[in-house]
Amino acid sequence: MVERLIIDTDTAQDDAFAMLIAMRHPNTQVDAVTINYGNVGFDQMVENALYTIEVAGFGGTIPVYPGARLPMLAPFDDSSYVHGSDGFGGAGFPPAVQRPEQENAVTALLRLIDENPGEYTIVAQAPLTNIACAVVADRSFATKVKHLVVMGGSNNAAGNITAAAEANFFHDPEAAAIVMRAGFSVTLVPWNLTMEQGVFTLDQLAQIAALGTPQSEFFTRANQGTLAYNKKAHDMDGSTHPDSLAAAIAADPRIVTKATDYFVDVETGGGLTAGDSLVDAVRRSGREPNARVIEEIDEDLFFQTMLSVLS
Repeated sequence: MVERLIIDTDTAQDDAFAMLIAMRHPNTQVDAVTINYGNVGFDQMVENALYTIEVAGFGGTIPVYPGARLPMLAPFDDSSYVHGSDGFGGAGFPPAVQRPEQENAVTALLRLIDENPGEYTIVAQAPLTNIACAVVADRSFATKVKHLVVMGGSNNAAGNITAAAEANFFHDPEAAAIVMRAGFSVTLVPWNLTMEQGVFTLDQLAQIAALGTPQSEFFTRANQGTLAYNKKAHDMDGSTHPDSLAAAIAADPRIVTKATDYFVDVETGGGLTAGDSLVDAVRRSGREPNARVIEEIDEDLFFQTMLSVLS
């Protein structure tokens, strides 16, 4: 049975690669893409999503809905220093032919889920503002979503924005808290997991480049900015793929080799810890688990998944 997906994204390099997995994997069907504030300028993220759909071979068939341009309460921030102002490390891709929809992402999410209760998995690879707004508009929204795969937070580890917080949760802590408390069936793909097990080596990236397809050429060009940033910031020879891992897990659950149900919440009030994800691994909160947290993956199967969709 094909898994029906909605992708909620702040489209930069790895977000686009995640979209390629979701669109081109035989187990999944993407029916909509919603855009959320996050990585770079909002209109650029919309354009990046449209172009990625065309690269995947689905131009004009998957609607893109622009959504939240600002976080709920947190100061506006983005990650253009990581991704470049175009989100693709200055790759210079042409404008897409397809144009975005007029309907707002939050309205589209509410409509799609109402029309298809229990059928959609949402892959959330951005700050969670759009999804939180849908929860606030309809408190039954979470119960009508089949599953929510969230790339966000860290599992009792340092973040990538502050010592406490990962970028997606840091950029809108209030939205993340609303979503984690809303009653979704949640799989959480934490940042620290991807740093440990979601890295493609230079040899693996060479295998992707050698494919010579339009999709692999897009990947290789767009990924140069990630490689450069990882070398500078982490002294890493390779590229990190957190969003792609979230999409791959939605497409092929076999990639997960260890996961545990924990209670997860998000700090909204702490000046030093805003956006921190509490993963109650020692179960001292007294709260029942509300999320399945991924702890180990089959790294080779993850890479082979990427290789396959780019072939």
